[in-house]
Amino acid sequence: MRLEHLNLVVNDLNESLVFYKAVFPHWRVRGGGESIWHGTPRKWLHFGDDHHYLSLNDSGTGAARDLKSNAIGLAHFAYVVDNVEALVTRLANVGYKVAIMGAINEAYKSRYFIDPNGFEIEFVEYLTDIPTERNQYD
Repeated sequence: MRLEHLNLVVNDLNESLVFYKAVFPHWRVRGGGESIWHGTPRKWLHFGDDHHYLSLNDSGTGAARDLKSNAIGLAHFAYVVDNVEALVTRLANVGYKVAIMGAINEAYKSRYFIDPNGFEIEFVEYLTDIPTERNQYD
């Protein structure tokens, strides 16, 4: 079993693509279209590779969950990357700064960003293949 995609409702598809293209330069727009979703017209697209993707849907309304609260909802999602500092540079080049520095130790480095829609995403680079070193809980 594996996670195939996340389906995100966003404010602006183009603005979201700027962010996610910097994160995943090897991904592409796989397809898209227009539809009616719960009575609201929307544009949508799938951005990813042949195995994983983000389903992005515009016409989002309201505010994202307050990330500094205990409100129910998505806290963050995470991706493993090969080089977190290269990712930080790519996102800086399109105007995004690290929101939370995250961990820096002998096993992994992580950085958190807030995307244009208020979603928090963690990016982690593992420096070891040993699960007990990766999964530290103290």
